[in-house]
Amino acid sequence: MSSAATSDLPASEKRLNRRVTALAVVAAIGGFLFGFDSSVINGAVNSIGKEFGIPDAASGIVVASALIGCAVGAYLGGRFADRWGRIRVMFIAAILFFLSSILAGIAFSTWDFIIWRLVGGLGIGIASVIAPAYISEVSPKNIRGRLGSFQQLAITLGIFAALGSDQLFAVIGGSADGMIGPLPAWRWMFIVGVIPSVVYGILALRLPESPRYLAGEGRRDEARDVLKQIVPTETVETNLHDIEDAIKKEEALTKKSSIRGPRFGLQPIVWVGIILAIFQQFVGINVIFYYSTTLWQAVGFKESQSFLISTITSVVNVAVTFVAIALVDKVGRRPMLLAGSIGMTVSLAFMAISFSQSNIVDGAPELPGAWGPIALVAANLFVISFGATWGPLMWVLLGEMFPPSIRAAALGVGSSANWIANFVVTVAFPALAAVSLSLSYGIFAFFALLSLVFVFFKIKETKGRSLEEMGSEIVGASTAKA
Repeated sequence: MSSAATSDLPASEKRLNRRVTALAVVAAIGGFLFGFDSSVINGAVNSIGKEFGIPDAASGIVVASALIGCAVGAYLGGRFADRWGRIRVMFIAAILFFLSSILAGIAFSTWDFIIWRLVGGLGIGIASVIAPAYISEVSPKNIRGRLGSFQQLAITLGIFAALGSDQLFAVIGGSADGMIGPLPAWRWMFIVGVIPSVVYGILALRLPESPRYLAGEGRRDEARDVLKQIVPTETVETNLHDIEDAIKKEEALTKKSSIRGPRFGLQPIVWVGIILAIFQQFVGINVIFYYSTTLWQAVGFKESQSFLISTITSVVNVAVTFVAIALVDKVGRRPMLLAGSIGMTVSLAFMAISFSQSNIVDGAPELPGAWGPIALVAANLFVISFGATWGPLMWVLLGEMFPPSIRAAALGVGSSANWIANFVVTVAFPALAAVSLSLSYGIFAFFALLSLVFVFFKIKETKGRSLEEMGSEIVGASTAKA
């Protein structure tokens, strides 16, 4: 919606949009935890290896340990949300992350650390499902894309906060191994996570439940009360009727609203969501945020410079997410994804070429001449291409592409696939990098190219369409094919 169109809205509708925006902001704090938890390991990974005597070859397992919990949490999160409601599950996620932040920070061994990272991962996986589902279910269709993008904005802010706090603690302690009070700096990097977890837990309890969940549970009066807070009064009954009608049609057509279907055990639309989620990770974005500090040190930058570069990259990631928020409801999802795939393919190809020119000095790669700056620029262009398109839009589409009656469960499967793909890339990268960084980025460039083909043939535009309208169309198409 353009600013001109927004200014023409009645005062009551502007007030409702502000209300819905506030709800989306609170729900998206789960994305902040997601970003914080996934990147806080960046500044601590070398120190953890020294503290617990972990070989470099095994560092990928330590970095990726939380991702296993995330995959399980994402898979279960949708089912929990359908059983207990969106709000209760948000609170559970906050508790799990709170416990993980403290106990990972005071871990006494490798296995102890991994266990508490797994616990935190469960919370993050749950939050990664609930936020986009809830936001899509309370948002008007004309601003749903913009509000859905808040999930990725929160993720990028979480990444920035994690890298920024890592750098702050490293500076205060003199290094990540330096002491701050009774504990080394790297332990404080994890413990500080209690702050966002407490904020998320308290604010989540103040959110109204999703009207679509309430209607699905037969709690019609409660659903009506929530709708009064987020849609114009004269449209409350129409919205409630549309929601109930869509749920009844889907339940009749999809055999008790199951995600199961004729395509390898799942409905075709669920497979589209799974593949979309996998491509978002197989382009290698999290290599930049998990390993960037170590990576830039390997090509000749000092530790302090590597922290600074990683922080600058995270700022770029935050900034370009605002581009997505501004354009997604104007340009549409599909054109932006296509543009992002092209940008990622080109920038990753330049990174692969840059690292093909590296020399091995004292056992580490070194980029001669202009190749270092070229790799740095290409990495940031990659982050821009991803952050303005695939980063936020994958979550927008997962939040709105599924029929309402299977949305939470299907979103859970898609998010779980995203975390599993994240785990695969995170564990595989150290081994690939040991063989060739050029090969690593060449593989990521190949998947970026494949993502372009996938979007062109399989992703339909969802801009400006109601969830009920898309849900009925998808279920009807699936039934006709079956």
